[in-house]
Amino acid sequence: MKLKVINIDGNKVSDIEISDKIFSLSPNKYMIQSLIDWQLNHFKPRTAKTKQRGDIKGSTAKIYAQKGTGGARHSSRKAPIFVGGGVAHGPKGAVYKIKKINKKVKKMGLFQLLSQKHKIKLLHVVEDFKKEIKKTKIFYQFLEKNNLKDLLIISDKNSKTNIIKSVRNIPNLKIIEEEGANVYDLLKYKNVVFTTTSIKTLQSRLEKWKNLIYWTQ
Repeated sequence: MKLKVINIDGNKVSDIEISDKIFSLSPNKYMIQSLIDWQLNHFKPRTAKTKQRGDIKGSTAKIYAQKGTGGARHSSRKAPIFVGGGVAHGPKGAVYKIKKINKKVKKMGLFQLLSQKHKIKLLHVVEDFKKEIKKTKIFYQFLEKNNLKDLLIISDKNSKTNIIKSVRNIPNLKIIEEEGANVYDLLKYKNVVFTTTSIKTLQSRLEKWKNLIYWTQ
């Protein structure tokens, strides 16, 4: 399977070979959903916290006798019913379970979505940016010429360094390095652009698996 490689001018410069096993997978919606849930759990730290009954300082002695007062039964002043007591059912901070996801599942979810992007013609490859591009206008013209809107750029480290100044002010565009590629961003952005180095590196990850055939069947 081949993908055309374009340059900054939008012209085709070559073709790049990609693996049929990797870029022709069918998506598993349950796997994708579990990956999204896992990723959002990590994106959103739960820092809100109120003092529970056990967090209040003070005596734990009963405020009065259990019987004989004519009033309702109470224990200590720490009870949520009293002013200055703990908060009932309040947020408890970061005390929650984080779902664990197998590394192989993360990678398979990633390549399933890349396969879908390729299937619907939303996966593109551009040659490595070897020279620094400082002008936003130059990169914007490249996007306009190739109709690349709502774009995720998955780049190698050197290319990212060379184009970061020209892309950081463009709306609906995000640039990440190859090692940071994730399911959430692939779903969020419509178009995906790889540099030649980044797609080769990402592809080599999966091809190193001993049980690749089992996972791609």
